[in-house]
Amino acid sequence: MTARGMIAFLIVMLMPAFALADPVVGEPAPGFTLIDSNGDERSLADFAGLRVILEWTNHDCPYVGKHYSTGNMQQLQQDVTESGGVWLSIISSAPGRQGYVTGDEANTLTASRGAYPTAVLHDPDGDVGHAYDARTTPGMYVIDEAGILSYMGAIDDQPTTRHSSVEGATNYVSLALEDMDAGRDVAIAETTQYGCSIKYR
Repeated sequence: MTARGMIAFLIVMLMPAFALADPVVGEPAPGFTLIDSNGDERSLADFAGLRVILEWTNHDCPYVGKHYSTGNMQQLQQDVTESGGVWLSIISSAPGRQGYVTGDEANTLTASRGAYPTAVLHDPDGDVGHAYDARTTPGMYVIDEAGILSYMGAIDDQPTTRHSSVEGATNYVSLALEDMDAGRDVAIAETTQYGCSIKYR
């Protein structure tokens, strides 16, 4: 095999490894395009120049339920969107698996919970979830105005379904946003996700 042929072979062989590389805090967030609950196409690139929060969610997960039943998630969503940021709730549950919903069902859930996402996105093949190495719901990611992944991990330091644990918890997403607002590096930029495993295909 010629040297040129060997290089081409190596590129082809290594491409899947690069494609499956874990996201890295401090590096550009993986781009994506998904269909939202209203049937419209949404791309991360559409929100260039804005702060973006990604929330992996599954309404049947009790860990997710804790944060919605107490209003904790809605308050975060409202704080972000009212300050000009973008909140994208992503559902990577495969059809027929726990947490999967149609667009209409997603909209009904949003309304019934008084939630404030900019959009609810469907990722039934799990491609975006895998690109972000999203493992549990809730799983949280903060992307800054330059498109850099600034935080990824758990929503807080209380890996329990007890509703009372929300009060007094250290909310890592809020801390990351506070650091960014102050022009500081995010002090706690990565934590271990907790919750229900994402029900991938």
